[in-house]
Amino acid sequence: MGALKIVLTVCFILICIALVVLVLMQEGKSAGLGSISGAAETYWGKNKGRSMEGRLVKFTKILAVLFMVIAAILNLKVF
Repeated sequence: MGALKIVLTVCFILICIALVVLVLMQEGKSAGLGSISGAAETYWGKNKGRSMEGRLVKFTKILAVLFMVIAAILNLKVF
């Protein structure tokens, strides 16, 4: 069981670092003044899920779920 805890801890640390990097790579929700006047509804605004920003958001959600699951597993008293 000790080896499994070490492997999970290393994975947890790597996920933590990747999560921080992904969050820092994302744009802010209020990036630019065009969103105030409604100019955000452009081609890139409508197809945001297919863009690089959309993929960053998706990977961030996946890593956040993995972060929570591994944190819960490491917190169990089984190890």
